[in-house]
This record gives sequence, structure tokens and C-alpha cells, in this order.
Amino acid sequence: MGVPKRKHSKARVRSRRSEWRKINSIALVECPQCHKLKPPHRACVECGHYNQRSVIDVTKKSKKK
Repeated sequence: MGVPKRKHSKARVRSRRSEWRKINSIALVECPQCHKLKPPHRACVECGHYNQRSVIDVTKKSKKK
């Protein structure tokens, strides 16, 4: 069984462990109806379409207080 000859430094170990936590930017795709950017597999907030169907009525926009 392979055994390390030297101890890994704390910086080396911590940088390897922190690699998975890197935050990537959110992927955005173009809406086929209104051509605005939206997250994939979500209804478009601008036009309310998802999968070539209108699923959200965007004419009744409510303002949050």
C-alpha cells in the first residue's frame, strides 16, 4: 500500500478541499418567445411561456410592497 513520504501542508489540503465550493455564474438561455434571458427549465418571467405554452398570466403584475 502506498504511503506518503511527506506531510501535505495545511494550505495544500485546504485549497484542495475548497475546490468544490467555487460558485459558478447562473446559466441563462434565450426564451424562444420573447428572446429574453431566463434560467433553463423555468417559465419566462417576461412573457410567461414554458415549453411553447403560456403557463403564467403576466398581464396581472402585482407590485410587492
